[in-house]
Amino acid sequence: MTRDSMGQCMFEVTPRLLAQVLGQHHAPPRRLLGGSRNRCLMNGSETEGRFALVQHLLDPWALGSPMQRHTHEDQYLYVLSGEIRQWSSGDEVRAKVGDSFFKPRGDWHTFWNSSDEPASVLEIVSPAGCENFFTEFAELSGPVDEKALTRVAAEHGLQFDWSATSAIVRRHGLTC
Repeated sequence: MTRDSMGQCMFEVTPRLLAQVLGQHHAPPRRLLGGSRNRCLMNGSETEGRFALVQHLLDPWALGSPMQRHTHEDQYLYVLSGEIRQWSSGDEVRAKVGDSFFKPRGDWHTFWNSSDEPASVLEIVSPAGCENFFTEFAELSGPVDEKALTRVAAEHGLQFDWSATSAIVRRHGLTC
């Protein structure tokens, strides 16, 4: 671990770690919702728990996540390709390549691909931990089971609002 001039711990990006992260780009993505997949590029065990880095891949008009809020972590979303819309705390915002969103803990939010082209985003979750939810969710088989998903989410400090999710899906003609 490295410390800055003020004695604060800094996360050290080594050539080995960077090569490992870049190599994860080729790892097969995990299924989340119908047209949404993700891959964890860095998890908390690799960053001393400071953050996780996740790539989300969304088919055209696909929901990225149910309406949710986190009790433990903040999230930052950066658009790599396509066009994304995010709903957060009553505001709906459109973003294109190079744009980013901040999703603070405690705020209700969701995001989706709002175009006819595939989209990809990077998500930084800080502190790490939420990425473990994605792993457990991907292990659930079959159609989305709201009760099972809500149970797994609660174990990770997440809450879902299924009626708000349904309203957004209907209003924007999304797949999930």
